[in-house]
Amino acid sequence: MNTIPTKLPITAIILAFNEEVHMARCLTRLSAWVERVVVIDSFSRDRTVEIARELGAEVLQHPFKNHADQFRWGLAAATPTTPWVMRIDCDEYFEETAPAALAALLPGLPDEVAGVTVKRKLIFRGRWIRHGRYYPTFLLRIWRNGAGEVEQRWMDEHIVLNRGSARLLEGADLVDHNLNDLDSWTAKHNRYATLAMVDTLNREYSLFAEDMRIEGSAGAARRNRVLKNSVYGRAPLYLRAVALFIYRYVFRLGFLDGKVGFVFHFLHGFWLFMLIDAKLDEARDAIAAHGLEAFKRRLAETQRIEL
Repeated sequence: MNTIPTKLPITAIILAFNEEVHMARCLTRLSAWVERVVVIDSFSRDRTVEIARELGAEVLQHPFKNHADQFRWGLAAATPTTPWVMRIDCDEYFEETAPAALAALLPGLPDEVAGVTVKRKLIFRGRWIRHGRYYPTFLLRIWRNGAGEVEQRWMDEHIVLNRGSARLLEGADLVDHNLNDLDSWTAKHNRYATLAMVDTLNREYSLFAEDMRIEGSAGAARRNRVLKNSVYGRAPLYLRAVALFIYRYVFRLGFLDGKVGFVFHFLHGFWLFMLIDAKLDEARDAIAAHGLEAFKRRLAETQRIEL
């Protein structure tokens, strides 16, 4: 790793639950160059907390509701005092050039630049997914202390700036490389499909106040949200999942990612979105048959989602 004179004035906040397979890799690649690391744990049942503390991270614990709620709580509980704050997941790490790139970038940023956007590189079953409109994915992950807040959503929450603009980090990517098997991947994305269904239903039935801050911001996250809600969201159920897969796999060259890429683009670009539509269809039928309040009670009982 490129050396830097001192640790960068960043507090990194990491959400964790049963992440012993990823925790050591995440912390060893991060703690050498950020000033402070705080792990927000959801009462893990494996060695996650033990590993985190052994490697010098602070650990705070809080019951999990959803990622947005957990991160909001963690950010408040950590009370960062560094000039910059970072969000990073346990299964992510920065490329080795990141410390030097950030050391060159951060001190020279004008006050009106309040955030740093990074490019995410996804590794699936050991292969970099380069195509299918999946690389690069632009994410705001570093921001000036006090300038960043998390969207209040059940799924696909982003960090949004309450002031200023963001600058892109060049020369180093954020790598998303989950080491778990396909059983874990499909179980996690089955849960994501349920959460995405809830957010979609919210626009129809006003189940809770919708956070619209991304729509009022600038950048890739806003463009993606507008396309998702205004274009994809208005397309016919089920057919849109087929169209999305064809778009990603054929027109955005997903087929160039090889055999592993086909598995990823099929699962993520077709199966996941077809599952979301199926859950949405099922939920609409249940609401029509039994009413909205009965659906909300069932959601709480079976999915532990309290609206």
